[in-house]
Amino acid sequence: EVQLVESGGGLVQAGGSLRLSCAASGFTFDDYAIGWFRQAPGKGRDGVSSISTSDGVTYYADSVKGRFIMSRDNAKNTVYLQMNSLKPEDTAVYYCAADRFLTTSYSGSHYVFYPNEYDYWGQGTQVTVST
Repeated sequence: EVQLVESGGGLVQAGGSLRLSCAASGFTFDDYAIGWFRQAPGKGRDGVSSISTSDGVTYYADSVKGRFIMSRDNAKNTVYLQMNSLKPEDTAVYYCAADRFLTTSYSGSHYVFYPNEYDYWGQGTQVTVST
């Protein structure tokens, strides 16, 4: 059974930090790119970051660039999202997802993420940033 399980969410004050984890099982983790997405109440699911398979190249949305750091540990089948300098607008449910072929593209000014291309999804973890 394929599983992606997020953890590490919670309530934090603006300016604080959180570290999300996503533990994967049931598929060959090394063969999949992983993405983080988030969905705020009443809004669509937005791409936050993604990471390639073996070389660990990362891509970030402009809204989190310089504040969030994504990494993966293939030995532990886990990806992480270190979130620093959090803002109230970062409040959302955060999801990790696995993509057999990294579909992140560059528009010329920013990276574009394609949630419909991802094969597997976690259940999400709530991140709330208070003022």
